[in-house]
Amino acid sequence: MVVDLSQIVKAYDVRGVVPDQWDESLAELFGAAFVQVTEATAIVVGHDMRPSSPGLSAAFARGAAARGADVTLIGLCSTDQLYFASGRLGLPGAMFTASHNPAQYNGIKMCRAGAAPVGQDSGLAEIRALVGQWAQQGAPAPVARPGTMTERDTLDEYAAHLLSLVDLGSMRPLKVVVDAGNGMGGHTVPTVFKALPVMLVPMYFELDGTFPNHEANPLDPANIVDLQARVRAEGADLGVAFDGDADRCFVVDERGEGVSPSAITALVAARELAKHPGGTVIHNLITSWSVPEVVRENGGAPVRTRVGHSFIKEEMARTGAIFGGEHSAHYYFRDFWNADTGMLAALHVLAALGSQEGPLSRLVAQYDRYTGSGEINSTVADQAGRTAAVKEAFAARDGVAVDELDGLTVTTADWWFNLRPSNTEPLLRLNVEARDEATMAKVRDEVLALVRV
Repeated sequence: MVVDLSQIVKAYDVRGVVPDQWDESLAELFGAAFVQVTEATAIVVGHDMRPSSPGLSAAFARGAAARGADVTLIGLCSTDQLYFASGRLGLPGAMFTASHNPAQYNGIKMCRAGAAPVGQDSGLAEIRALVGQWAQQGAPAPVARPGTMTERDTLDEYAAHLLSLVDLGSMRPLKVVVDAGNGMGGHTVPTVFKALPVMLVPMYFELDGTFPNHEANPLDPANIVDLQARVRAEGADLGVAFDGDADRCFVVDERGEGVSPSAITALVAARELAKHPGGTVIHNLITSWSVPEVVRENGGAPVRTRVGHSFIKEEMARTGAIFGGEHSAHYYFRDFWNADTGMLAALHVLAALGSQEGPLSRLVAQYDRYTGSGEINSTVADQAGRTAAVKEAFAARDGVAVDELDGLTVTTADWWFNLRPSNTEPLLRLNVEARDEATMAKVRDEVLALVRV
């Protein structure tokens, strides 16, 4: 095949269409390159339920073993289960998944020992260079003593570790609908939830990487319609939806209304600060004003970062932060090797709801204080030019603060917006928040009029 690595090696992972853009022969080269760059003598490898995942992960393992690394194969797992194995076993790891992308896609999320991320600036560029070289010239000869391959089931250990991190002792019985979207939540939820006082109503738990019911991307409102209806029909206390590799979770309340990931970030932050008084909490710059407010109210120190898991994890390591949250429903925990786990966030929500008598809508109202637009994407030919026009229109106004930590952020006493370019598509992404709906709509429409000329 003609290999164009620029199309599949992204900022944080490998991702592309199988077999058009990459296949098992390329996966084997990635395995060899991963071992060479990380200098690993042993690694752990897991995969999701996509039809191509078993073959790709096995090829990666062969490439790694050919370079002398012993490979622990944990088989079907969620991404956060792979991070658990990397942390608990102290090994670099590789997870085969394309998360919420359609069925024809697959990818690799790689990490160093202790779930430390591998991205463009932390090894992925070197891995790409080696794979490109070997794809042209042929793979290097196997080492004299190839590594071994062993299988290990980590699901029970993963569940036990998560449950040890949340106090669930005073939790009242709850009825919970979970939509796994035919993804890896169908594999992990039954084991994690079996010890809880929960009446579980499962939806789409059958592992099926063709996603026959809906895309496994709960941030798209179209993909939680079934969950919302089922929560209302069942009279459930809440609903939880996981994405394809089950590292993100999205929550709906007892009315079937979506709960903002910023509100979940604030709720979990308050609970983590109760365990770790005075701790630092990381949030990206498109989370709600509510998040740093709640962190300060609970005696913590909020730290604002760029959007993207590599930035969150870097800041967590630098500051010793106890928790980090993103508006994309990624939640990161110091007690989980600074890695993201939607399951642990879900357990915090269950514990918080189950320890008091009110409904979830009332509980989260204290953490959801403002009106947000959600992320609005606009296709533009000139990202820089449109951003400059927006900056010019707002920067000179009284009471306006401008920063460019990640795209353009404009802030006043009553509202803020962030406009930032996509790294992979000709898009500008707009997020607006204000103290009331009318103000939010006015600011949103003014910015979009400048972007969409």
